Amino acid sequence: MKKIAFVAAAASAAATTTAAVMWLAVPAGAAPAGRDVSGIEHFQLVTTSATATTQPVIATGVFTAGGVDHQGSKVDTFVFPGGSFKVAHSGPATQHFNPKTCLLTVVGHGTFKLSGGTGAYAKIKGAGTYKLNILAVGAKTATGKCTQKKPPTAFQQIIKATGKVSL
Repeated sequence: MKKIAFVAAAASAAATTTAAVMWLAVPAGAAPAGRDVSGIEHFQLVTTSATATTQPVIATGVFTAGGVDHQGSKVDTFVFPGGSFKVAHSGPATQHFNPKTCLLTVVGHGTFKLSGGTGAYAKIKGAGTYKLNILAVGAKTATGKCTQKKPPTAFQQIIKATGKVSL
């Protein structure tokens, strides 16, 4: 079965990068000076753009912070006030495209690992799991057929991740 190439590429990148959404961020004042802090962190990424290379990420748990995820194929970079860190992710995703309705669904899950912190995140370590959901409506041609050559007319991606983190 054919897949919408543009959406499939975005979904694959999202499933890989975003699916690796191990959304862990720590504000500069989260940990007392000289003390390690660890616990469970929750991350959520939500976007409505199939073409964006960055997306917002919110972290809650041991620390609460809002930042930006710079997507990569296997490693993302999360940038928060006070520093950044790398998020390596992997996991499968399944896609289904309905050629009659142009509806694309992508469901994925996997694991992530944190490393390479800078600034307030210089000591960050952690790992966990994520779930990815994408729902998109593909564009149609002038004759009403679904097309793979245009961005989708509607796109929603939600990634939720949970893991143990230490700073």
